[in-house]
Amino acid sequence: MIAVEERKRAGDGYDDDPFRHYSWDERVPNAATVAVGDVIALWDTKTLLGVSVIEAIEKGRGEKILQSCPFCGRADVAPRKTMTPEYKCWKCKEEFSEPATRSITVTTYRSRHEAAWIDLRGLASGAELRQLCEKPGSQLSLRRLRWDDFRARIERGKAPTPLTIVDTLREIVAGGHRETTVRARVGQPAFREDLLTTFGSVCAFTGPGPEQALEAAHLYSYAANGRHYKGGGLLLRRDLHRLFDLGLIAVNPETQTVDVSGDLACYPTYAQLQGRPLSVAITIDHRKWLGKHWNMHRCARDRLESRKSRQVHSA
Repeated sequence: MIAVEERKRAGDGYDDDPFRHYSWDERVPNAATVAVGDVIALWDTKTLLGVSVIEAIEKGRGEKILQSCPFCGRADVAPRKTMTPEYKCWKCKEEFSEPATRSITVTTYRSRHEAAWIDLRGLASGAELRQLCEKPGSQLSLRRLRWDDFRARIERGKAPTPLTIVDTLREIVAGGHRETTVRARVGQPAFREDLLTTFGSVCAFTGPGPEQALEAAHLYSYAANGRHYKGGGLLLRRDLHRLFDLGLIAVNPETQTVDVSGDLACYPTYAQLQGRPLSVAITIDHRKWLGKHWNMHRCARDRLESRKSRQVHSA
């Protein structure tokens, strides 16, 4: 599916945070068809923001304010930016300063999708995304997306970005697990300073490097909880930080060596990191967080590939 994120700026009462969750209610077309395990792509009407997998849907009750034309009672009214009166009914064509309002109780829905969030900001325009919907002319907030075509556009575009983490998390969700993936993100300045004090100007994968090129990588989803955990960060070169984020590079928590995905085998700069020991000494806490990352991006992937292999042989 594809969903619009920018509604909250229009004062519709939604509390969307594209990295973590998306909200809607029963009056939104397709409201009840959204399910755990669905892929969700979010945009702001102008450009793609990112993509993820719905891990859970929270259901509740809430109040919704409905606006309607005070003359004919139809809900087809909208404010105008430059003309007065501010409102016009597009059904009966009457103009008015304030719409009629009433409050109703509705079923509310809120997705949780922070685990597999992949930031794809700017990799596809609004016009391109509309054409990738099953109904390009639709104006609905929740729209069905042609996933295979969308995936091909992202993975083979000008800035190819693999979406394999989506397959991994869909497998985990289908199996009933609720593990939380690790999403490496730039931490706050104090967090980075603490890592520089601890490790010096050293990339955990490649060794000493200029401080300006090193980012503070959280070894868990900082966006999901906003906390800095002990042993929860390492310094990584910017490009490696991004690849770690996508699971294309991981760390074996037992051997403390770098594991490079086969997707990067054609790039010597990254392929040569395979099996390389970490350049810094890590603690038990680091190993714990790296273990969670490994379970998501390696163990779950192996289970998925094993299941696909069994399906091929049984066909």
